[in-house]
Amino acid sequence: MLKRVYIETTIPSFYVEMRPQPDMVARREWTREWWDSERRDYELVTSLAVIEELEEGSHPYKADALQLISSIPLLPMSEAINEIVDVYVAQHVMPNDPRGDALHLALASYHHCHFLLTWNCRHLANANKFEHIRYINSEMGLFTPVMTTPFELLKYEGDNLP
Repeated sequence: MLKRVYIETTIPSFYVEMRPQPDMVARREWTREWWDSERRDYELVTSLAVIEELEEGSHPYKADALQLISSIPLLPMSEAINEIVDVYVAQHVMPNDPRGDALHLALASYHHCHFLLTWNCRHLANANKFEHIRYINSEMGLFTPVMTTPFELLKYEGDNLP
């Protein structure tokens, strides 16, 4: 059984990222390396929230980002997920933006995703927030996904360590 990975908005965004700053280049390269060589080892899922976020704005590679995830199954929404989002906001787990981070975490938790893959290290892949998230999810009887970056999911063997 493959582990399920929730693909959050920053993953397709960084795959098509073209800014020349070193940190942007590194994230793009790690994202592409994971996507091109490792994603087949997982069951990928995403959500309509990711598609809607990618459709916003007028960035030049929007169509490419959307195409990248076009064949990935979408997790269904439910009233229970909306209630989870409300708890996250009320408990200060996530900022008061129900279309954003709280919704991604609620979807990944409710649908038992093993990983929530993201470059959002402020609100999601943040070790300082993990215990709070795990506590709140435990109180609600929810699974807590590992919130991680593509770099952390890359498999290196032998002498090929980064």
